[in-house]
Amino acid sequence: MLDWKNRFARFGRSSGGSTATVSRAGNPLWSALAVVVGLLLLAALIVGWYWSREPALFPVPQHAREAAASSQRQLVNGYTTVETLKRVASTLLDKPGGYLSNDIAPPGLWLDNMPSWEYGVLVQVRDLSRALRKDFTRSQSQSTEDPDLSKSEPLFNFDNRSWALPASESEYRNGIRALDRYLARLSDPAPKALFYTRADNLNNWLGDVATRLGSLSQRLSASVGRVRLDTNLAPEQERAGVVPEVREQVVETPWLQIDNVFYEARGQAWALSHLLRAIEVDFADVLAKKNATVSVRQIIRELEAVQEPLWSPIVLNGSGYGMLANHSLVMANYISRANAAIIDLRNLLSQG
Repeated sequence: MLDWKNRFARFGRSSGGSTATVSRAGNPLWSALAVVVGLLLLAALIVGWYWSREPALFPVPQHAREAAASSQRQLVNGYTTVETLKRVASTLLDKPGGYLSNDIAPPGLWLDNMPSWEYGVLVQVRDLSRALRKDFTRSQSQSTEDPDLSKSEPLFNFDNRSWALPASESEYRNGIRALDRYLARLSDPAPKALFYTRADNLNNWLGDVATRLGSLSQRLSASVGRVRLDTNLAPEQERAGVVPEVREQVVETPWLQIDNVFYEARGQAWALSHLLRAIEVDFADVLAKKNATVSVRQIIRELEAVQEPLWSPIVLNGSGYGMLANHSLVMANYISRANAAIIDLRNLLSQG
C-alpha cells in the first residue's frame, strides 16, 4: 500500500509539474504575438506623432497669384480673401493624416490635440464663410445673397465629428467647391458675382473675430482658476432698481481639457493670421484711407507669435509665478493683445 502511494505521488508531481512549467511566456506563438502587438503600437505612435504636426504658415499673396495663374483667372478684389479661405479649409482635409476629428480607428482615435486644432481652424472658416454670405457680397440688407455662398456656409457648419452618411470631409469638400464656383464667377471678364470692400463690411466681421478671441483669452486664463463676479438679477428687479447680489464664482478649466483649449487657440490663430493677410490685400485702399494698415500688421504679428514651436512634450500648467511655465497664460497674453488691437482697428474703421 505504501509503495502504491509513493508511485501515485511521484506520478502526480511529474505530470502536474510539467503542465505548470509550460507557460505562455515560453510558447513561441504568444511570443510572436507580443512582438507583433509591440511593433503595431510603435508604428501607431510614430504615425500619430507625424499626424500631430501642425501645418506651417504659407505666403498668402503668393498663393493667390499662383492659384489665379494656374486657373487662368483675373486677380480681382476679393479673390485673395476667398482663395485663402479655400486654402485654409483645404488644409484641414489635405494635411498629413487628413481630417482626424471624426476618426474611429487608431491612431487618429487616440489623438486629441490635432482634432482640437482642427476645430479652431473650422471656427474661423465658418465665421468668414458667414461674413461672405451676409456682408462682403451684398450691397445692402435687402439685396440678394450669392447662390454659391448660400450653399457653402451650411456645408462648413456641418457636424465636425460625423464619420459617414455623410462624412464631414465630403461636406467640407463640397463647401470648398462652392467657394471655387463663386471665385470663377467673380473673376470672369464679365463678372457675375460681387465683392464689396467697404469699411462697414470689414467691421462686422472683425466684431465676430473680437468675440472669438475674447472668449479664447478667458478660457486660456482659466487654466489656473479665476474668481469671477456674477450677479443674479431678474429683469423686473433691474427695472425696479434693486441692488444686485454679487456672488464670487471660481472658473477653472478641467485638467484634461487644458491642452484641448490650448490647441484650439493655436488653430484659430493659425487660420486668422492667414485670413487677415488676405484682408490686408483686398482691403488695402480702405485700410490706407483709415490709417489702419499698421494695426492689421500688428494683429498678424501677435497671432503668428502664437505659432512658435512648443518644445515641451506636454502643455505645462504651472502657476502664474511658479517654477514651471504656464503655456496657456503665455498664449492668453498674445491673444489678448491681438484682441485689443482688433478693438482699436474697429474704432478706426468706424470713424469717418
